[in-house]
Amino acid sequence: MKTVDERSAALVNLSATDAIAAMKRGDVTAEAYATALLDRAGEQSALNAFVTLPPAQVMQAARAADLKRASHQALGLLHGLPIPVKDSINTHTLRTTNGTHALRDFQPEADAELVRRLVDEGAIVMGKTNLTELSFGWTSNNETFGAVRNPYDLRRVPGGSSGGSAAAVAARIAPLAVAADTLGSIRVPASFCGLAGLRPTFGRYPNEGAFALTNQKLDQVGALARCVDDLALFDSALTGDHTPINTTTLAGARIGVCSFYESGLDPDVERVYYDALARLSDAGAIIVRSDIPPMMTRAFEIAATIMLYETAHGIERLLTANEISLTFDELFEQVGEGIKSLIRQVALPPNRPTNDAYVDMLRQREGIKASIRSHFEQHGIVAMAFPATAALPPFIGQESEVEINGKTVSFFDAFGRNTALSAAGGIPGLVLPAGTSSAQTLPVGIELVALPGQDRALLSLGRSVETVLPPTTLPNG
Repeated sequence: MKTVDERSAALVNLSATDAIAAMKRGDVTAEAYATALLDRAGEQSALNAFVTLPPAQVMQAARAADLKRASHQALGLLHGLPIPVKDSINTHTLRTTNGTHALRDFQPEADAELVRRLVDEGAIVMGKTNLTELSFGWTSNNETFGAVRNPYDLRRVPGGSSGGSAAAVAARIAPLAVAADTLGSIRVPASFCGLAGLRPTFGRYPNEGAFALTNQKLDQVGALARCVDDLALFDSALTGDHTPINTTTLAGARIGVCSFYESGLDPDVERVYYDALARLSDAGAIIVRSDIPPMMTRAFEIAATIMLYETAHGIERLLTANEISLTFDELFEQVGEGIKSLIRQVALPPNRPTNDAYVDMLRQREGIKASIRSHFEQHGIVAMAFPATAALPPFIGQESEVEINGKTVSFFDAFGRNTALSAAGGIPGLVLPAGTSSAQTLPVGIELVALPGQDRALLSLGRSVETVLPPTTLPNG
């Protein structure tokens, strides 16, 4: 007979898909499952993954889920599943701070549309996860609520801005979490924390009710999980798309790679990436090596210019939309010094991109979409593959630069260059854990991107790729 600790360990290690199936069958109650996850959250409190975690509210919802099953009512796809939600996404039962001091007491009047759909399918809002302040950056070193720590090495960042969601899933506090991505904020944490993360085709999931840095141009809500099946479940719950996600042979699958995304890599990232390509090739995939069109190499410049030009306007617009009686200047005055300095350097006059540059990049954004489609069609590829980031997770306290091969490299190059293609092109990007660093056992992720609207096909490919990549090593603790 299993001890209480053994039963709890078994529950927290379940995938979302398996946990829901067990609750629907009656093998475990939603109350017991929620208890195990909340206990795990307490054990892992040093990660600082949550801004708000309401145990009583979670348990009340879990008991309600059990009563619903006992009364033989129809159960949703996500029956009884506690899901942490990034604290930039509105929840009417919990405050939404966007990681910043001025909004520490903001209570939205309504759930974001994404949250509403998840709850309608039986999910439980587990809490609100910590993040980079104002969702502006790749570290989650939050000066108001404290830094989020990487479960694989507490001295390091989990990535950002969705770092709390990533830390919670990697540490087995929950199997699935809501995140959001402007320029890598799902995919960088996925890579740093050994997770699967999907930034869907732009607009596939509803962005209403989420704090954003742009006005319906780059920011996209999505999910982090420990396996592709759970991302597919999340996708079905939000879209109603139940196209099967099947593990199929990789034989003959044409996957594009190019030198542009392979340059300037940390040696461990490079080793893991090329090992992943070799595994794909051994499984029968055809690795198609070719140069990408010059327009595609401009993805970061395009996305960053649009984001930096709109940042202040975007924050002010959402303050107004949420009927928050603050101006941007009043909110900005209370921002932590690190993010305040960064935003001044790149996103406020006189350093903000000019209007002419912004208009030009909006035009070029349409060009990059056409270039991506042309490149895929010309080479007959179903996806492109590249390292999700050029570097390993930096230490907490590093805010702008990392060292790669003895050279100082900006965060923009290390963490933004490769993630920019999906953001600028509006195409789906799926990160999968591909291995670990040799000495430090830090996760390294590989990103797969596909044409817009091919999200379910990309998830199917990802499920097949998952089977040939090395198993993920769970963090200690």
